[in-house]
Amino acid sequence: MTDGDPRGAGDLASRAGTVPWERELLERLAFAAVTEQRRARRWGIFFKLLLGLYLLTLLALSWPDLVDAPAMVMSHTALVKVDGVIADHAAGGARTVIEGLRAAFEDKKAKGVILRINSPGGSPVQAGYIYNEIKRLKAKHPDTPVYAVITDLCASGGYYVAAAADRIYADPSSIVGSIGVRMDGFGFVGAMDKLGVERRLLTAGEHKALLDPFSPAKPDEVSHVEELLADIHEEFIQRVREGRGDRLAKDETIFSGLIWTGSEAKKLGLVDELGSADQVARDVFKAEKIVDHTKKPDYLERLAERFGLGLGQALAAVVGSPLKLQ
Repeated sequence: MTDGDPRGAGDLASRAGTVPWERELLERLAFAAVTEQRRARRWGIFFKLLLGLYLLTLLALSWPDLVDAPAMVMSHTALVKVDGVIADHAAGGARTVIEGLRAAFEDKKAKGVILRINSPGGSPVQAGYIYNEIKRLKAKHPDTPVYAVITDLCASGGYYVAAAADRIYADPSSIVGSIGVRMDGFGFVGAMDKLGVERRLLTAGEHKALLDPFSPAKPDEVSHVEELLADIHEEFIQRVREGRGDRLAKDETIFSGLIWTGSEAKKLGLVDELGSADQVARDVFKAEKIVDHTKKPDYLERLAERFGLGLGQALAAVVGSPLKLQ
């Protein structure tokens, strides 16, 4: 190539012209790579922070259990709560209470179990499940006493459960009793007549519409239900007599459905002593530290159950279910 060669000069010019374009492309690629790395780093930091926050939340929720864990306490009193209505899938239901009772009785460092009750009652079936389980656990762990401690209210099914305990404590102002069975309902026959509403009810089975609130009550159906309630009431009475024995006063009003204060209930033998859970732990079990074994609610499980129930109801509404076997 010589100075006089026009093609050589053109090649140089061409090469000189491509340098800025290539450099710009390389710079863009490098900048994009750096930007992508920064973005990935930011997302990585975000997810790490999210994971850390999640772990901290779990730690915060479980911290009381970790602090009160039986393995970290030498000698203590085990506690199981029966709060609210005793019904399936409720906080006071058999499944929840029984799980807590099993954990409490299996706690090797517990000097005794307190069943703290604040309940208006509920299902006789659920109360019976809890009663039977207390009896079974007492037989399996004869050296572990279980005392029921009544706070505000221990009525009906609540007392059904309490009767299984070795001893029952209450506050002087606690409400105790209501040993009976009830079935509630309404009658709208007169109101329908006044409104001119005609009741149209088709059944297969003579008594399938038992105590239908929109139809006149039938004496034979009322009598049948009264016998049913009497049978359940008698079972209730037998469980209370079995649990309380000779401590009960010879007073038939005990089983009439009446309620009493803790002080009056003590005179009737429904309660052994007056006191609180703290007093029982400190003065009776001589183990002031209380470890709560009550099963904590599993919110995800309950949400899943409610979602499943709602989905089932929605499908039933779409498909239709005019016939029911209940």
